[in-house]
Amino acid sequence: MSERIYEEAWEYTMKVLHDLYKSQNNEDIFKLWFNMNYVEDTIDTITVSVGSTFLKQAMEKKGHFDIVLKKLKEITDQDNIKLNVIVVKEEESKKSDTNESSSKSEKSEDSNENITKDKKSSDSGDSKKQSFKKHQQLLEDYTFETFIPGENSQYAYNAAIAVANEPGKKFNPILFYGGSGLGKTHLMQAIGNYINNHNSEKLKICYVSAESFTNEFILSLKEKTEKSFKNKYRNLDVLLLDDIHFLQGKESTQEELYLTFDALSQKKAQMVFTCDRPIREIKTMAERLVSRISSGVCIDLQPPNYETRCAILQKKIEIHNRSLEPEIIDYIAKNVETNVRELESALDKVLGYEELIGKKLNLEIVKNLLRDIISSNSSENISLDIIQKVIAENYQISVSDLKSKKRDKKYVVPRQIAIYIARELTEIAYTELGNEFGGKDHSTIMTAYKKIAEQIKIDPTLESKIQLYIREIKEYKK
Repeated sequence: MSERIYEEAWEYTMKVLHDLYKSQNNEDIFKLWFNMNYVEDTIDTITVSVGSTFLKQAMEKKGHFDIVLKKLKEITDQDNIKLNVIVVKEEESKKSDTNESSSKSEKSEDSNENITKDKKSSDSGDSKKQSFKKHQQLLEDYTFETFIPGENSQYAYNAAIAVANEPGKKFNPILFYGGSGLGKTHLMQAIGNYINNHNSEKLKICYVSAESFTNEFILSLKEKTEKSFKNKYRNLDVLLLDDIHFLQGKESTQEELYLTFDALSQKKAQMVFTCDRPIREIKTMAERLVSRISSGVCIDLQPPNYETRCAILQKKIEIHNRSLEPEIIDYIAKNVETNVRELESALDKVLGYEELIGKKLNLEIVKNLLRDIISSNSSENISLDIIQKVIAENYQISVSDLKSKKRDKKYVVPRQIAIYIARELTEIAYTELGNEFGGKDHSTIMTAYKKIAEQIKIDPTLESKIQLYIREIKEYKK
């Protein structure tokens, strides 16, 4: 039976923690990772609820329950207090059973009150889901709840939440950049969906790809409807412009975007952009447009690490209301490293097979099922020729220049990067690499590798570039 003796202490504890995180400019982290609701308590246990099994597991892993419990003990001066965390969705079915059995046996008034309270809480949660306001340009699945942040994307994720909470005030403009399938569009649309659903005033939100923006602009010129086009984009409250690298070399469209940017900036409208590389690396992009976009925050998304890939798979499996053996999840996470899109594609293939065939999956079946995907992602298929072609293209030099003995910086830096990547992705020996790069000796190749390895430690920009090149190399053969 709930005594509710710790309810005030719980509320005060959460207030103290909220104030602490707010003072450290981490209020967004508090809102995300301390999202717990008081349920009931006994003489030594406080029961709280969270919204999903995944959230509970993530909060446990990050130690947030321990932080709350420690603060609770300090405030109550009770060292024997325990925290019991339940998942609302899982408890609903149990509460239904409790309601059925209550007609057969007497319950105390407190117990009945709690059941009623939980039922109302559940109904409230359902009504929130039903009240989701669909924006015609945004995908409903692209929300913060379905995005799994890891070390590769935590900063981008937190920044996106900050933007969504206070559009036009923090991180404006904001640019997410990185390779294909890493979550840039997901975060961008999550911002749009959140603003669309959590603002009392109706804001004008527009999501558009750079290609569509360009085509629409050209059509407005052709049909002499430029005024209508300008009114549409320059009066927005939130502009979400995807894949701005498409604007490369399109001078008139860049000029129009620049003017749109200035108009939106003056009215403090929120602007969010995505790109497949750092904006300053886009060839033939107007310097003043680059300068405007760079004046905000530019955040790099890297491929997810193993732990994050596992979390993504587990979350997707949970969404599908399915289950897979841990060894299968481990196998997929270890072998599909390029991006989230390929990871999800592999999982869909596995779950689809199980559903269509109706056969319980084991690791051998999954290995056979994913052999093409795993093979295409294998470093064994990466040749030195591909590495040299990709690096030469990015630095606008020829492969023969890259392999030559030329000592100009224009050739030395890309050559060193190509050597570093070759050592990272292949088993080619230093001596063989020397033969492929102008007949250099073993020690010269080793020095080139070490130089890049040391620079990466102190230059995050260089690391981002190399990761981008590696993604291009892995996808070159596809």
